[in-house]
Amino acid sequence: MKKLRIAVLASGQGSNFGAVLNNIKQGKLDASICVVISNKKSAGVLEIARANNIPAYFISGKQFPEQQDFDNRVLSFLNKHEANFIILAGYLKMIGTEIIQKFSNRILNIHPALLPSFGGKGMYGHYVHEAVLDYGCKVSGVTVHLVDEKYDTGAPIVQRCVPVHENDTPDTLAQRVLKVEHQVFTEALQLFADGRVEVCGRKVKIK
Repeated sequence: MKKLRIAVLASGQGSNFGAVLNNIKQGKLDASICVVISNKKSAGVLEIARANNIPAYFISGKQFPEQQDFDNRVLSFLNKHEANFIILAGYLKMIGTEIIQKFSNRILNIHPALLPSFGGKGMYGHYVHEAVLDYGCKVSGVTVHLVDEKYDTGAPIVQRCVPVHENDTPDTLAQRVLKVEHQVFTEALQLFADGRVEVCGRKVKIK
């Protein structure tokens, strides 16, 4: 693959985006971020992008209520900025089929648990950590996975365990998991940058 030109889709403050961007600046990831898109007008991720002179766009579901129209708008910006890879960094909207097909095996999401456990629709952010604690898990973790047409069902690329402490709250567990997220997202992206990821159907081989 050519050098990664990453499009970031995010809905929140953008801490994972910020971590990836910092790792690029520090030479820990051989890639560039060419565009940032958010479905939330006040998302912090847009401010981070603009502060770093990265093109940043707000695309509203109210402006484009039909999925096809929304996807076409997103694709127009991906094409304009010549993106060849996408990361979802806390993006709280389903990715359309056309985007998934055009960027087949080139879209990564990060999830704050060890999939397939604690994944699926509605399982994001604190909802995940609350579910992990309610279940009584001793270990949680992070999964970076390929994106397909369903929530959190794509093949995992990198997984990392995070211990659950007896006195954990969703907040304390979230803080510990987030630190690991900031590490493994870059690790997974570098595997693609190095051409080490081979996808065969639903199986992934790291060369």
